[in-house]
Amino acid sequence: MPIPDDDPLLDERTERELAKRLFNMVWSLLEQPSRTADEDEVMVNAAHASLYHWLRVGEPVNEVRGEWQVSRVYSVLRRAEPALHHARRSLALCEQHGIGDFDLAFAYEAMSRAHMVAGDAADASRFAAIAKVAADRIEDAEDREIFLGDLADLPLNR
Repeated sequence: MPIPDDDPLLDERTERELAKRLFNMVWSLLEQPSRTADEDEVMVNAAHASLYHWLRVGEPVNEVRGEWQVSRVYSVLRRAEPALHHARRSLALCEQHGIGDFDLAFAYEAMSRAHMVAGDAADASRFAAIAKVAADRIEDAEDREIFLGDLADLPLNR
């Protein structure tokens, strides 16, 4: 969903770099063993900002990954409604653009995680099972291992 802009403030290269840096900053915050309430707010806002910039300069796969990351942030923060919304968007975009492999598997993982936060163990388990099947279709062995590690970390697997 490219965002039209007749008068861009940033050139494409700068905006792309900003999207990447914000995405990576969110990852750093997600990986912290504990965060303050202020850091949680920064994490939410940075995830949305990264997605916004990818919408302006990225490809559909960047939007998929941005939606996935926003969903992950909300799942970690135990905010079910936005976690589900963004997980659904990530999955729908995969389907709409024929994006599979790693990204599709993670969209299913996001659906599982968001349903767990929402208290829907049945759908969480269903999407985890679909994600496991999708993992078998991840071509790159290292990507598959990363994904399976994340999948094993789902709350329903603990």
